[in-house]
Amino acid sequence: MVFVSCAPGQSAWALLPAFLFMLIKTRGIVLNYIKYRETSIIARIYTERLGLQTYIINGVRKAKPPGRIALFQPFTLLDLVAYTSRQGGITRLSEYRCALPFSTLPYDVQKSSVVLFLSEIVSRTLLEEEENEPLFHFLHDSIVRFDQQREGFENFALVFLLELASYLGFGVESGEEITSQVAFASAAPATASGASPAALRFREFDQYFNELLRTPEHSTIPNGRIRRELLDVVIRYYQLHIEKLGDIRSLDILSEVLAE
Repeated sequence: MVFVSCAPGQSAWALLPAFLFMLIKTRGIVLNYIKYRETSIIARIYTERLGLQTYIINGVRKAKPPGRIALFQPFTLLDLVAYTSRQGGITRLSEYRCALPFSTLPYDVQKSSVVLFLSEIVSRTLLEEEENEPLFHFLHDSIVRFDQQREGFENFALVFLLELASYLGFGVESGEEITSQVAFASAAPATASGASPAALRFREFDQYFNELLRTPEHSTIPNGRIRRELLDVVIRYYQLHIEKLGDIRSLDILSEVLAE
């Protein structure tokens, strides 16, 4: 994933009568986008005042002026003036600019991998077209904090997902709550002791999850291999609670961050 420096941009919209729409100023967090026609995109943005919104942005893929497409890379923080309609659906942006240029995310391959991974999960879990300021503030503040961290961010993705689960309605207070549900769902054959192999393996992770939930700064996760296994368990936990989450394609890209 490539980031470049943020730059201001604008997009005009005069296709429909103005009385059908009103303009709203809001902050936004870019989740993803797809290409639309030759020079435009359709972007999904989680906004502070409107919840999840989808916008057509014209001309951002033109060679001139350069760099505007960088404003729509995952987790970019924007200030927006957006058209909104009571009927909902796809609308457009009147104005948009970078709210906070990043200092490390565009330039650190490991952090960029984490951002790509988390933005994929967030884009599949946030479905509400309504205001949710606590959730927006959690996402915004987490992104800013991650950008500011210079070291010790190996467990950021795990901590982020554990905290996000609380805002999505299936948070936990202990590691055992996660591992027991995932082990039960795995439905592996029981051993002579009465516990499935999956359950026996997951119990080893309870301590690590408890640390991440209570004192993440003092986590004793020993290496990248264990970190990846813990992440697999968390993703499986999400899949149990979000029916259409599916496989996370960017998980493999994260391997560099989780390396020894």
